Amino acid sequence: MRTIALAAAALGFALPALAQTASPGPTLAAVRDRGAVICGAHPGAPGFSTLDSQGVTRGLDADTCRAIAAAVLGDANKARFVVLSSQARLPALQSGQVDVLPRTTTWTQTRDTANGLNFTAVTFYDGQGFLIRRSAGVQRARDLAGATICVTSGTTNELNLADWSRSNNIRVQPLVFDQNEETRNAYIAGRCDAFTTDASQLAGIRTALRNPDEHVILPDIISKEPLSPAVRHGDDQWFDIVRWTIFALIEAEELGVTQANVDEMLNSQNPAIRRLLGASGDHGPMMGLDRRWAYNAIKAVGNYGEIFERNLGRGSPIGLQRGVNDLWTRGGLMYAMPIR
Repeated sequence: MRTIALAAAALGFALPALAQTASPGPTLAAVRDRGAVICGAHPGAPGFSTLDSQGVTRGLDADTCRAIAAAVLGDANKARFVVLSSQARLPALQSGQVDVLPRTTTWTQTRDTANGLNFTAVTFYDGQGFLIRRSAGVQRARDLAGATICVTSGTTNELNLADWSRSNNIRVQPLVFDQNEETRNAYIAGRCDAFTTDASQLAGIRTALRNPDEHVILPDIISKEPLSPAVRHGDDQWFDIVRWTIFALIEAEELGVTQANVDEMLNSQNPAIRRLLGASGDHGPMMGLDRRWAYNAIKAVGNYGEIFERNLGRGSPIGLQRGVNDLWTRGGLMYAMPIR
C-alpha cells in the first residue's frame, strides 16, 4: 500500500480518502443538541416567507430552511422560524439568535466582509423596481421625477434609490419607514406615488392588493439583488452544509431528480445521481452529515425548480417566469458546483 501511495504521489494522483465522518463544529453541534435549525424569516414577503391560513410559514426562503433541516436532522419539520425586521436580521445572525438567514437578503461586499457574514449560494436573482398606480399614467422610471416614493430603511433598496436618483439626475422624495408592512400600508393609503423594493416582492405585494389590476410594476430594474442565505464567519463546516444543500437542490433539478421520483432514483446507475443521493461516495460524512443528506432534503421539499414553481412560478399566485433563475442549461444563471 505504501508503494502504491508513493507511486501515486509521484504521478500527481490523490488516493481516495477513507470514509470518515467529520466532527461537528459549533453550529452543527448546537443544532443537534437543540434538535432544530433556527432560520431568520421575513415578516411577510409573498412567495418567499409568509404565513398561510394555518399559521405555517410558506415560501422559497421557508423551503430553503426546511431543506437544511432535512439535510442536517433528517426532518424538515425541525425547521424553526424567527421573524426579523430588515434592521434586526443581520444582528440576529451575528449574535447567534438564528443559525442561518434565508430572508430575502442581498449579497453585498459590505455585508460579506465588514459585517462578519458569509453568503452561501444565490437562491434568487432579483432586481429593484417600482410599483405605481396605473391611473398615474407613468410608463418608465424616469417619469417619476418629483414623485414621493415609499421605501423601507435598513435595506439595499434605500441606498439604490438614492444612487439611481443621483446618477440619473432625477429628483424624488423618499418616504422612509422602519417596517415593510408600514411601507406597504403607506403606499396603499396613497401617502406616496410609488413603492420601491425588489421586483419579485412587488409582484407578490401587487397580488395581495384589493384591486391588483389598478397597479403596475414598471419595466425598469435599477439594481442587482442576488438573494442568498447567510451564515456567520468562523464556522466553515456550517457554511459548507448550507451552501451544498442549496447546490444539491439545483443539481437535482438538472439531473431530473424530483420529490416524487427520488426513491426510484436511488437505483439509478448515473454516477452523478448516485453521488447526489448518497448511493455512492461519502459526501455527507465529509460535512458531518448522513450519506443521504441531499436525499432527505429533496424528499422533503423537492428540487429547486419544484420549490420555485410552488412558491413563485406560473402556477403560483405570484406567477413569475423563471428568467435568469432558470437552469444554466436553459439560459438561466442557476448552476450548481459538482458533487464529486
